[in-house]
Amino acid sequence: MTPPPIEIETGPQPRATVLLMHGLGDSGHGWAPVVPELAPYLSDVGPVRFVLPNAPEMPVSINGGYRMPAWYDILGPGRPEDEAGLRRSQAAIEALIAHEKARGIPAGRVVVAGFSQGCALALLTGLRHAEALAGIVALSGYLPLADATAAEGSPANRATPIFMAHGEHDGVVQIGRAERSRELLAGLGYGIEWHSYPMEHSVCPQEIADLGAFLARVLA
Repeated sequence: MTPPPIEIETGPQPRATVLLMHGLGDSGHGWAPVVPELAPYLSDVGPVRFVLPNAPEMPVSINGGYRMPAWYDILGPGRPEDEAGLRRSQAAIEALIAHEKARGIPAGRVVVAGFSQGCALALLTGLRHAEALAGIVALSGYLPLADATAAEGSPANRATPIFMAHGEHDGVVQIGRAERSRELLAGLGYGIEWHSYPMEHSVCPQEIADLGAFLARVLA
């Protein structure tokens, strides 16, 4: 059974939600330490609920079928994307957004964010969500099912701010793949705030500062 999401609130009665999806082999616990680093940037926003969901365990083809937390399978270079797995995880994140709305947080106060595989899921879900979101955050990842984006993208999120950031020395997801995703989205008319940092497949202090400023702005 997949563990429930981790929830961290910066204060009582949150007025906004950040859904933050982890990467392959990680868990929501791996991103919990980032919340107190972001919290100071959100002091003017009011209380924010961070929801850190956990991916189910599944065999991952690129890792020899070893079972690990994953939002979808990765078949390897030149192989098709795991569309079925992506769609299942998209539905799971849509359910979390619906849960936040049921708790009184409107879609316009929700940011969908993710790192690596979680980044792919944030873009997949956020661009297709039927109501306008506050923002989409794409860290060290790429746009999945790219060819379907133009047809499936929700008009409600055509103007939603998108924060994309990547490590210049990333050996897991090459920065070129992220740059191609950025160019495709820009070509479709999406507004992208792009950052690159002299790091590998990770997060750095300057990225946290830039992300904090972005969240403060879109949740103001």
